[in-house]
Amino acid sequence: MSKIRKQYFARLVGRCLVLIGCALMLFLWPEAYGVLEGKNFFTQLSPLHILWGLWVFDMFLQIVPIKNKVPLGSQKLFANRFRPIREKINTQALRSYVVSSTKAAYKVFVLWCALIAVIGVLYFAHVIDKNTLFLISVVFYVCDLICVLVWCPFRLLMRTRCCTTCRIFNWDHLMMFSPLVFMGGFYAVSLVAIAFLAWLVWELCVMMYPERFWDQSNAALKCSECTDKLCTQYCQKLR
Repeated sequence: MSKIRKQYFARLVGRCLVLIGCALMLFLWPEAYGVLEGKNFFTQLSPLHILWGLWVFDMFLQIVPIKNKVPLGSQKLFANRFRPIREKINTQALRSYVVSSTKAAYKVFVLWCALIAVIGVLYFAHVIDKNTLFLISVVFYVCDLICVLVWCPFRLLMRTRCCTTCRIFNWDHLMMFSPLVFMGGFYAVSLVAIAFLAWLVWELCVMMYPERFWDQSNAALKCSECTDKLCTQYCQKLR
């Protein structure tokens, strides 16, 4: 098992503990959730501040180039992770890849919006409250790593070989925090805004530097060059 995969399993355990802690806190210390209201972020101390800081730091790592410790799948938008193939890039094939992968990505986007719309209906119908919206986001926080380490339903739609080549790798935080769009308050708005910024940087790079996202133009994305070994879906050469 690769070092990064071990780290991700440790992170998955940590996220599960965060989910358990948030659920217990909701029943045993519901006042801690007051930080989600309005500007209480600045007037009330809560363990949720720690979680907010962790999430902001994670998103920061997606916006700036990092040489080590961050998987290539998340950093392939940056020039320092791009290794052009030796032969000339087939621009027509690259264009076709961008079009097809983007169409698949936005199928996922539409389906996710439908799911969030259902959550929004439940919220405005007073079936669930703001605290439940927050817990749903924490559940998505756990599911994010389950998709990476165990099984990813989006791979069926995207037809992506692995996370390293995934077209929507850095959509994770925007998808994770999407239930918070209904909450209002600094806590939720700040997370959604930063997640949107990380998504926007990613999408702009796809448009401006598509060659960095395709394994037929970026040699670093090829299975034979993989160092992360983060996913379970390895190509035959790595088995």
